[in-house]
Amino acid sequence: MSLFSFLKRSKQTSPDIGHLKTDIHSHLIPAIDDGVQSIEESLEILREMEALGYQKVITTPHTMSGSYDNTPDIIYGGLEKVKEAVKQEGINLAIEAATEYYLDESFVSKIENDEQLMTFGQNYVLVETSFLNVPPLLKDVSFQLTLKGYKMVFAHPERYLYLINNERLVEELLDRNIIFQLNAVALTGCYSKPVQKFAERLIDMKAPKLVGTDCHNMGHIDLLKQATGTKYWKKLMDLDLLNNSL
Repeated sequence: MSLFSFLKRSKQTSPDIGHLKTDIHSHLIPAIDDGVQSIEESLEILREMEALGYQKVITTPHTMSGSYDNTPDIIYGGLEKVKEAVKQEGINLAIEAATEYYLDESFVSKIENDEQLMTFGQNYVLVETSFLNVPPLLKDVSFQLTLKGYKMVFAHPERYLYLINNERLVEELLDRNIIFQLNAVALTGCYSKPVQKFAERLIDMKAPKLVGTDCHNMGHIDLLKQATGTKYWKKLMDLDLLNNSL
């Protein structure tokens, strides 16, 4: 391999993550959701994330009634195992955990019963919804979370088909101070071309305040690297993002 080819390859495999510092959406606790299934997978991904320039990873396993019935004890127990393995491997990353709540009746009950929710940053709560239909309780849940002192983080809004052609709802959610969290890999078109175009439109609107990898496996790391080469990456990095304050 020539020196030129080596340098070109090195440039491609060491993209600029910019000033993000912290990833706030991933599934890196083994065998508790649809993310990694072994500690070895976790470590492989975390090594890559360290190499990309991340300083902290806040991993967020699913909490979804009937599918992933995770509790704080389960998640924090798994987190400690990951942290111990990271320490032993000499990976220089801070590792924390929250969860990605699915907006369903079970989540509503947690709010109504004043259960302590898993948060990160300034009382941020990561919430996802159905991809197809507008959740009837979406606005009420955002209001209730605010009343309880939480700040709702809307996981990957670019993926919700009910939002793509509903600019009025997008504006209404933003007016409610809901924090939009974009999946960086959406910029590659990996979900679909309409999702990519909507992600770009949200960036043009300066809507995203957080960026996440939503990393489930090494394939997402490869997509993240591709995303840094897209025309909208710099526009995304130029936004007033909250990642580096966490």
